[in-house]
Amino acid sequence: MARKTSGKRSFLVMIIGLFLLVLLSFIHLTQGQADYTVTQLVKEVWTEGRVQDIVLSLRLPRLIIGILAGGALAVAGAVLQTLTNNPLASAGTLGINAGAYFFVVVSMIFFPSLLGNFPFIVALMGAVLSSVLVVMLAGKQMEPVRVALTGMIISLLFASMTGSLQLLFENQTSGLFLWGSGTLVQLNWDGVSFAGPVIIVFFVLALVLAKPLDTLSLGEDIASSLGQNVRFVKLLAWAVAIVLAAATVSVVGPIGFIGLMAPHIVRMLGVRGHLNILLQSFLWGSVMLIGADVLGRLVQPGQEVPVGAMTALIGGPWLLYLAWKTAKTHSRGDRQMGGTLKPVKLSVVITIVVALIVVIISLALSFNGTAWTTEWLKPVVWNFRVPRVLTAFIVGVMLAVAGVLLQGVLRNPLADASILGVTSMGGAGAMMLLVLFPAIPIKYMPLGAVVGAAIALGIILGTSWKNNFQPMLVALMGIAISAFGSAATQVFVVKAKLAVAAALVWLSGSTYAKGWDDVQLALLLFALFIGPAIFLTRSLDTLTFGDDVAAGLGLSVKSTRVWALIVGVAISTAAVSIVGTIGFVGLVAPHIARRLVGFHHLPLLAVSGLLGGLLLVTADFVGRILIAPKDIPSGLIVALIGTPYLLYLLRKMK
Repeated sequence: MARKTSGKRSFLVMIIGLFLLVLLSFIHLTQGQADYTVTQLVKEVWTEGRVQDIVLSLRLPRLIIGILAGGALAVAGAVLQTLTNNPLASAGTLGINAGAYFFVVVSMIFFPSLLGNFPFIVALMGAVLSSVLVVMLAGKQMEPVRVALTGMIISLLFASMTGSLQLLFENQTSGLFLWGSGTLVQLNWDGVSFAGPVIIVFFVLALVLAKPLDTLSLGEDIASSLGQNVRFVKLLAWAVAIVLAAATVSVVGPIGFIGLMAPHIVRMLGVRGHLNILLQSFLWGSVMLIGADVLGRLVQPGQEVPVGAMTALIGGPWLLYLAWKTAKTHSRGDRQMGGTLKPVKLSVVITIVVALIVVIISLALSFNGTAWTTEWLKPVVWNFRVPRVLTAFIVGVMLAVAGVLLQGVLRNPLADASILGVTSMGGAGAMMLLVLFPAIPIKYMPLGAVVGAAIALGIILGTSWKNNFQPMLVALMGIAISAFGSAATQVFVVKAKLAVAAALVWLSGSTYAKGWDDVQLALLLFALFIGPAIFLTRSLDTLTFGDDVAAGLGLSVKSTRVWALIVGVAISTAAVSIVGTIGFVGLVAPHIARRLVGFHHLPLLAVSGLLGGLLLVTADFVGRILIAPKDIPSGLIVALIGTPYLLYLLRKMK
C-alpha cells in the first residue's frame, strides 16, 4: 500500500515538473533581443522566416543545453550525496566544478589549441583531480562535515589560483569571464551536439546504477553482506558524477547549486528509491535551470545575466537551510584541539622566528623588481618598499591571530575567516559596491568588504544563537556562506566590466602599492583588536576541553563564543579591508604554531602572529621575484605555499 501511494506521488510530481518545464520552455523561447510573441512563435516557427531562423539557430540550442545541463548537474548531485553520505554534496561544493574551471583557464592560457579541440577532456581532467583529492583527504568514513570542509578547501585553492591567472593573463582569459559565471548562451548547435550524447549516455548509466545505489545507501557493510561489489559500484558512480559535471562545465561553465537543490526538492516531495530520484532530479534540475535563465532575463531585459547569478541567489539560502538541518542531525562534535605534548621553549621559538623575519624583511627591502640593493634609505625604498613590507607583516599577524580565535571557538583546526565565509562575503560585498556605484574609486572597495563580512557574521550569529554556537553548526553555516559569496563574487566580476582588472587585484589579495597611510591604518586596527584577543585566550583555553567541562568551571560558553567570533571576524575584516581577500594564513600559521608551542592560547597567539607575518612577507617577496618586474598577488603565493601543508594536515587528521 505504501509503495502504491509512493508511486502515485512520484507520478504526480513528474506531471507537475513536465508541465512547468513546457511552460518555462515556451517563455524561454520568446525571450531575447529579437522580439516576437508566443502567438507568433506557435504560428511562424513551422515556416521559413525570421522567427524560425532565430529559434533554430539561437534560442532552441540555448533551451536544449539548459535542459541537458540542469538535468546532468542534478543527477550528479544526487549520486554524490549518496556516495559521500553528505546532504551538502554536489559538484559545486566538492570542488569538482572549481577544478574543471581551473583546468579550462590553464588550457586557455598555455594550451589554447588543446582547449579548442578537446574542451571536455580538459574539464574532465580538472574534475577528476578534484574528486581524487576529496576522496583521498576525506577518508574512508566520508564523515559529512569532513567531506564538506575538504571540498571547501579544495574549492578555495582552485578559485584563488584561477582568479590570479585571470589577473595575470587578462587578455587571454577575457572571454572566460561570462562563461566562468555560468551561461547558457549558444551561438549554434555545437555545444548540444557535443555534450548531449555524453550526458544522455551517462544519465542512462546512472539509471542502471539506481538499484546498486539503493543497496549502497543502507551502508557499505550491509551492501557487502548482500553480495555487492562495493568498490566497483562506488568507482562507477564517481565516474558517472564526474563525467556529467565535466561535460556540463565544458559547455556552459561552472553553474552551482542546481545539483544541491534539485535532489533535495525531489526527496522533500516524497519521491523514494534511486531510480525515481534520478529521473525526477533530471527533470527538476532542468526546470530549475531554465527557470533561473528565464528569471535572469526578466530581471534585466536586453542584457545577458549569467544564469549562475540566479542559481546562486536562489541556492544560497537553500544551502544555509541544508547546513543548519545537517548540523542539527549530528552530534555536537566536541573535539580536543591539542598540540604538541613536548612544546619547544617559547623564548627559543620566538628567537628563531624573529630571526627568520629579519632575514626575509632584509631580502624584501633589498630587491627593487629588477636588481638588488642595500641602500634602504633611498626615497624610493623608504616611500614604497618599506611600507609595503610592513603592511604585509602587520596584516599577516592579524590574519593569524584571527585564525587562532576562530579555531578556538569552533574547536576545529580547519576554521578561519575563509571557512566561515567572512573572506568570501567580504569580496562579494566589495564587488557589489563596485557594480552598484561604478564611478566610485577602487580605494572605497573596503567599505563594501566590511558590509559583506558583517552580513556573514550576522547570519552566523542569528542561526547559531539558539544552539549555543555548536561548532559543527557554525562551520557548516560558514561553508554555505562561503559558497554563496564565491558565486556572487564571480557574477559581480562579470558585471563590473571595465573595473575587472583592478577588482581582481584586490580579490586576489595584494600588497601592491601600499604606502605609509596603509601602515598607519593597519597599526591602528591591530592595536584596537589585539587587547580583546589576548583577553580571550584564557577563556579559549578552558573551552578547549569541551562545553560541559568549561561550563562546570564557571565559564559562560555562549558569551565566550559570541565575543571570540566577533573579535575574530572583526580582525579578519580589518585585514581584508587593507589588502583584499587573502586566505590560508589564518589556517596554516596556527597549525605550525600549535606543533611548536602546544595548545595554550596566549603563547599560541604570539607565535601564530609572528608566523603569519613571516608567511605573508615571504609570499609578497616571492610574488615580486618570480616573474619580475611583474607581481604575482600575495594571495596566490600564500595558497601555493600553504595549501600543500594544509592538505597534508587534513589527510593526517583523525
